[in-house]
Amino acid sequence: MLNRIISIIFVLVCVFLTAVVLFQEGNEQGLGSIGGIADTYWGKNRGRSVEGLLEKLTKVAAALFLILALVLNIVK
Repeated sequence: MLNRIISIIFVLVCVFLTAVVLFQEGNEQGLGSIGGIADTYWGKNRGRSVEGLLEKLTKVAAALFLILALVLNIVK
């Protein structure tokens, strides 16, 4: 029973992680950020933007993914 519940949560986290990663914009600046191009208003306040929120959600979802994968491996 516990294995089935954790598996369902794991699948939901996988779908959520995939969606969050697909919503993010690509990093097209490449090496331009070395020259100081990233020191714009959006570069400094990125954590407050939607892109910053998506990055935080990606980190949380990836951590949940790893933890649930380990728990599923131990429970089986």
